[in-house]
Amino acid sequence: MTESFQFLHPELLFLLLLLPLLAIWKGRWGKPVAIKIPSTDDASRIGARSKSKIGGFLAFLGLLGLALLIIALARLRHGKGSSEVEASGIDIILTLDVSGSMEALDLELAGRPVSRIEVVKNVMEKFVSQRPNDKLGMVAFAGRPYMVSPMTMDHEWLAKRLSEVKLGQVEDGTAIGSAIASSVDHLRDSQAKSRIIIMLTDGVNNAGAVNPLTAAEAAKALGIKVYTIGVGKEGDASIPVKDAFGRTHLQTMKVEIDEKMLDEVAKVTGGQSFRAQDTNSLEKIYEAINKLETTSRKLKKYQHYDELYLYFLVPGLLILLLELVLSQTRFRRLP
Repeated sequence: MTESFQFLHPELLFLLLLLPLLAIWKGRWGKPVAIKIPSTDDASRIGARSKSKIGGFLAFLGLLGLALLIIALARLRHGKGSSEVEASGIDIILTLDVSGSMEALDLELAGRPVSRIEVVKNVMEKFVSQRPNDKLGMVAFAGRPYMVSPMTMDHEWLAKRLSEVKLGQVEDGTAIGSAIASSVDHLRDSQAKSRIIIMLTDGVNNAGAVNPLTAAEAAKALGIKVYTIGVGKEGDASIPVKDAFGRTHLQTMKVEIDEKMLDEVAKVTGGQSFRAQDTNSLEKIYEAINKLETTSRKLKKYQHYDELYLYFLVPGLLILLLELVLSQTRFRRLP
């Protein structure tokens, strides 16, 4: 809700500039002398004298009344408005692999080696900020999927939930099929014109009871597109592990990503498959998806005005009436 004050006819306010000229004119010429003077010397002194306090007060009342009438004519209004952006009609589930291999230190952020999960969270947060008019939800998975956030337009809350995602919250493994099936289920009742899943993983489906292609067919049947992203360098990667004494060591592990399966899942559903081996390519992938999944948005504006001119018109008329009455009483012959 926004509030503002504005004049409907602001150009009339320039008339206020005439009031000082009117005051100077009245002060210079004053009213015709209505008191009989016994001598020319007295007349000279009175003619040179400025107005009396009462006369000045009446002049002030007249000018004040005119000023209030001019402001009333300019129509001061108090506006109360709001803007409403219609939802884009796109519902998105972000599906994130949080298996142990996402700790591999083969990506960089700000020039330093960091884990895959840290880079992915950073890039996903930027993607969320670029979709202000979409409903977004999030599913994380390792040995099984779990919901991080239901579908919501509260993206600040979603970003907070994303920042709290950690590895090891469920049993380890890579249940890609189950994760897709869970994401599909969360979009099942959506009435959006477009429903998509962006599924990111760094491994091979080795857990869960659902085959990835079976889950993809279910998504296709419901008109849900799946974009798949494989993240991580090819070959060997270093991953931190703790020994029996709690000390952290780097252990070399082989990177395995089932790119063929990811391609087939995307193809079945009408989506696209991507491969990211560094931070820059991952950012470009989310940018590409952001451009692919766009729709026109409508902005509705609501405005209500409270007219305030009566707060100036009524006092202005009363003041002019008072000036008129006083000028017809005992003060009428005062200069």
